[in-house]
Amino acid sequence: MNNNLFVTKRTGERESIDLEKIHKVITWAAKGLNNVSVSQVEIKAHIQFYDGIKTADIHETLIRSAADLISTEAPDYQYLAARLAIFHLRKKAYDQFEPPALFEHVSNMVEMQKYDQHLLSDYTQAEFQEMDDYIDHWRDMDFSYAAVKQLEGKYLVQNRVTGEIYESAQFLYILVAACLFADYPKDSRMEYIKRFYDATSKFKISLPTPIMAGVRTPTRQFSSCVLIEAGDSLDSINATASAIVKYVSQRAGIGVNAGRIRALGSPIRGGEAFHTGCIPFYKYFQTAVKSCSQGGVRGGAATLFFPLWHMEVESLLVLKNNRGVEENRVRHLDYGVQFNKLMYQRLIKDQHISLFSPSDVPGLYDAFFADQPKFEELYVKYEQDESIRKTQIKAVELFSLFMQERASTGRIYLQNVDHCNTHSPFDPKVAPIRQSNLCLEIALPTKPLEHVNDENGEIALCTLSAFNLGAIESLDDFAEMADLAVRALDNLLDYQDYPVPAAYNATMGRRTLGIGVINFAYYLAKNGVKYSDGSANALIHRTFEAMQYHLMRASCNLAKEKGACPKFDETTYSQGLMPIDTYKKDLDKICNEPLHCDWDSLRADIKQYGLRNSTLSALMPSETSSQISNATNGIEPPRGHISVKSSKDGVLKQVVPEYERLKDKYELLWDLPSNDGYLQLTGIMQKFVDQTISANTSYDPNKYDGGKVPMKLLLKDLLTAYQLGVKTLYYHNTRDGAADSSMQELKSTKFVPQEVVVEEDDDCAGGACKI
Repeated sequence: MNNNLFVTKRTGERESIDLEKIHKVITWAAKGLNNVSVSQVEIKAHIQFYDGIKTADIHETLIRSAADLISTEAPDYQYLAARLAIFHLRKKAYDQFEPPALFEHVSNMVEMQKYDQHLLSDYTQAEFQEMDDYIDHWRDMDFSYAAVKQLEGKYLVQNRVTGEIYESAQFLYILVAACLFADYPKDSRMEYIKRFYDATSKFKISLPTPIMAGVRTPTRQFSSCVLIEAGDSLDSINATASAIVKYVSQRAGIGVNAGRIRALGSPIRGGEAFHTGCIPFYKYFQTAVKSCSQGGVRGGAATLFFPLWHMEVESLLVLKNNRGVEENRVRHLDYGVQFNKLMYQRLIKDQHISLFSPSDVPGLYDAFFADQPKFEELYVKYEQDESIRKTQIKAVELFSLFMQERASTGRIYLQNVDHCNTHSPFDPKVAPIRQSNLCLEIALPTKPLEHVNDENGEIALCTLSAFNLGAIESLDDFAEMADLAVRALDNLLDYQDYPVPAAYNATMGRRTLGIGVINFAYYLAKNGVKYSDGSANALIHRTFEAMQYHLMRASCNLAKEKGACPKFDETTYSQGLMPIDTYKKDLDKICNEPLHCDWDSLRADIKQYGLRNSTLSALMPSETSSQISNATNGIEPPRGHISVKSSKDGVLKQVVPEYERLKDKYELLWDLPSNDGYLQLTGIMQKFVDQTISANTSYDPNKYDGGKVPMKLLLKDLLTAYQLGVKTLYYHNTRDGAADSSMQELKSTKFVPQEVVVEEDDDCAGGACKI
């Protein structure tokens, strides 16, 4: 290496490159790590140096050189690269490695209008000093490289135009805690701040993007999920678009229910004109969603919902299809198609499904969600009424079209609306669930806005976080974690702003939370059980029972202190029903684990004191936030022991936790023999989770004749999911992006309903649902 090269310092001065200084920095970063070579990083970096290189570019070259060496053989390079990145990040933020004093830092940031000024009015300098004494900046060294890059790209307060960064991670964690517990009594809040700081900075509780990026800043909207329902009028559709724009601009993912919109050709204004149908309005919603980039933190995104029996469904199912022209495609939204028991029965019996415009069949749309027997009665009645406009299609053709589009795009989702309402914290007679959200894990009541400032409409918000199952030593740990998470998120509901009155009223009335999990695959591996063979079923039953029990206990305790949520009487909990009372009993055939928590005592306390929060759990994907904790995402099996994830910051490599000890214990996605074991676990989790679950189905076409997954298998998995009480299905994963099936295959395949074993009165209770 040529020592005569010159480096350009931050001040603009030039000096000879100091290789010894570089060696010391890499050696410091490598301390205590296994199978990493300082010299290998140096050599890889040195060949990229050039005369006049800036000091910042030297740091970035060192970081990239270490990151390129991350592998399953040497996973600790992810920590070496992370430490180098932390060193560089602090230099950029503070012009030195040591962070400044917390009070000084907050004062400067408030003056720059980067932090919310309430921090200085709510806390004294002495309290900031106490927080500062408690902060452990060395916890930064526990991050993996992928985590640091996600922090730098999405979460740390910065100028996204110039790239300037203003803080490091431990300030983020302590100040999120300070903001969320600011209104607690002064004699107790510091204790909560410390406990919450420890839980988040030690990766026991994972926080989602809106909270990590936003709490402590002047922007006060931190709910991850927003559910907006459109009515069948121009005023309501315009109000929906307006609400979408406001929430997309503030980092929220959107669910839009557009199932009420009448079908193409329906009369309007008493027959003065024909209705243009759904597609023009879906395009309108797409434009609203894509109008804002969410400040560079997340791109605007939404999932739009409609029922399978909508008259335009055959056109709506292909909206993402690459074939067709722009006039009949709306490709930049995702879609959730809504099913219920009657739809599945028509498939099983090889019958037809009748398609209607919701405007032509009074009461049918509302009954679809709120009252299943009423829906079936009205549906059959309208089928027999010759005066009502309708079309019919064979159920197997419609289901197969749905599966074809789901397979080819990966992003046509499914919602079982009956399960969402019969196994729900809400009484469907007064607060039915009519949609989900962007990632299919939220199930909350909504009401269409009649106009922009309509206070009688209901926009549902859900505020999320997740427990790191990898940090669980005992199921008793859920008690402390649930108390902290519920208190913090409940405080956040009062702390944030609400740009739309319907969202404020709904949130204050229901106070909905959604707490999920990350690191599920690591949890299975650590406990020596698998997705595929039933060995994890009992463990997961015990785990999610404990989680839901402690969440509900925490919310009940909070209700004793602050009162139940105002609309508690609209929950099934107010009637004394618990999740253990309403789950799909078919699950008992795959898991006979007994209950271990004192549900009767909890039931009695909830009937007496209520719950502070109408909902408490939801299993979200956690694709980005899990990386901060160096965890596997959500409940998903990893695709490999080392994952390569692309982001706007480049390619990030991440190794599964404890790879060297547990590499033979991880069950990888494409090694699963089928979706059966995964769906069983999802059903067991859904027994306790009060909202829903971002659950995926995955297929390797190479396992099947002709490289195509049989349509019969795809339909069988839908029926299995329904039978086990699964409320929603999110992504359809296909290995290598190969096509799963084709409509040509469908045309040559006879669906034989007699092969489906089913007891009609018990929702596919016959066991295998073999097709």
